[in-house]
Amino acid sequence: MMDFGSVLNALILGVSIASIWLIAALGLTIIYGAAGVINMAHGALIMLGAYSSYMLQHYIGVPYLLCIPASFVIVSIIGLILERGLIQYLYDRPLDTLLATYGVSLVLVQGVRLIFGSDPKYLAVPEIFSSNISLGFANISTFRVVVIAVTALLVLALWILFYKTRFGIQVRAVMQNKEMAASFGINSSRIYMMTFALGAGLAGVAGSLFGVLNIVLPTMGDSYVVQAFLMVVAGGGTLAGTVIASAFTGELQSVFAFITNDTFARFVIFLLIVVFLRFRPQGLFAKGGVRR
Repeated sequence: MMDFGSVLNALILGVSIASIWLIAALGLTIIYGAAGVINMAHGALIMLGAYSSYMLQHYIGVPYLLCIPASFVIVSIIGLILERGLIQYLYDRPLDTLLATYGVSLVLVQGVRLIFGSDPKYLAVPEIFSSNISLGFANISTFRVVVIAVTALLVLALWILFYKTRFGIQVRAVMQNKEMAASFGINSSRIYMMTFALGAGLAGVAGSLFGVLNIVLPTMGDSYVVQAFLMVVAGGGTLAGTVIASAFTGELQSVFAFITNDTFARFVIFLLIVVFLRFRPQGLFAKGGVRR
């Protein structure tokens, strides 16, 4: 019975790990999928989401649950400024975009370090989030359930946004052929701006959540951005692919960690992803159109 409970715990923890990887990758998926930008500053945007929540709590006294949407707004505005001030001039130069966003990441990390210092910060959450939920033989942290629920809501909201709204139709049109989309009156520059801001805001939400799971540091985004990139690439740059890649790898890591240890589990997962991309470089789902 104890063995069954341990396996069940590992499977439930796998869902939690998958949610963490997915929520870190959602913003990156949107930015890469819509604009084709490899945003190396994504980890820094996650970090800014955590520090936004910290500032709102520490200096203003905003309750944690309100810090999550507030972080979305704050980091969205930062992403909007970044896109209008720099990225919009580099869309046809992928290598320059990669280097520029990496430079922006360094600037943001050092800026936060100068303002807040390098000492760790902590986010306070309601007492109820510090408890555990018992599911038969398995136990899971209440806050991890919150992360799973927020991730599910974000995926649903994004699916509705991109597949059930006029804005989503415009985004998909620009992704496939922006010149043809322009002939129908769609402003591709405006679409790129809005999707970049949306992706940045989602990174802010991720940072607000991750700041509770880990300590808040200027370099905290580095531990998530590599996994986020792997999920996006393995999923083929699509929302559905990223969801499936995150779920599959999260469960595999949890099972391997249960059998061996977390370090070896990460090694095996990264190795499997590399092997998978060797035989299917386009990822799980190839895009339906050709970007022009």
